[in-house]
Amino acid sequence: MAPDPEIAAWLVRQRSAIDRRVTMQLGERAPGAATPESEALRRFRSFAASALLRGRAVEPSLDGLRADEAQVSALLGAWSDAAADEAGRRAADVRQALAPLVSRFRAALRSTTPARRKSGAPRTARRAVVAAIDRIADAFLAVDALSGRIVDANPAAGALLGTTRDALIDANLVAFVPESERDRWQTELDAVSEGSEPRRFAAQLRDRSGLSLPIDVRATRHVARESVLALIVARPV
Repeated sequence: MAPDPEIAAWLVRQRSAIDRRVTMQLGERAPGAATPESEALRRFRSFAASALLRGRAVEPSLDGLRADEAQVSALLGAWSDAAADEAGRRAADVRQALAPLVSRFRAALRSTTPARRKSGAPRTARRAVVAAIDRIADAFLAVDALSGRIVDANPAAGALLGTTRDALIDANLVAFVPESERDRWQTELDAVSEGSEPRRFAAQLRDRSGLSLPIDVRATRHVARESVLALIVARPV
């Protein structure tokens, strides 16, 4: 990566303003100042500023960090989106600079999470499944069928909806559904939660800019510990 000391310095100067945007965006889901997730964000900010200043990214410092991986991923996505919004006319430059650093930090966090290191064969198999989902060209979303919360997504889903995978996690699916389609989506999610048969239907989503996207949807039911998930594979029509 090429060094960009201007963006590095700007991120340091605007840190407080970006943090305020994140707090407003996440509301009650924003982590407290003393939580491991907030510590992970502080380390990411230092990692990103250093990488942009030097033009190369060293391994992130994650020693002793015991943060929830999914929550950190969502927090990093929200922070990078807030930074781009704060940047105004330079939003695209900031987003482009931060995207690979968010991915690098998230991958490092995933590989060092204690629960993953201790687990063995089942976790190894799960990592292989996650990697395969990340590589498919179709958009993948795992959605809580009751609340509509997106609990997992792949990069193709982020690209389809004009955002990042990390920004999708913990967002509500309704934010990406046109108003005229929301009853239809709720009906399909209810059908998935109540029956075991896979569903296939034509629908629409909308990207971050508000553009409607006709899609072909396949939805499968998956029963997790505390929820029923709709595993959605969407292909643009």
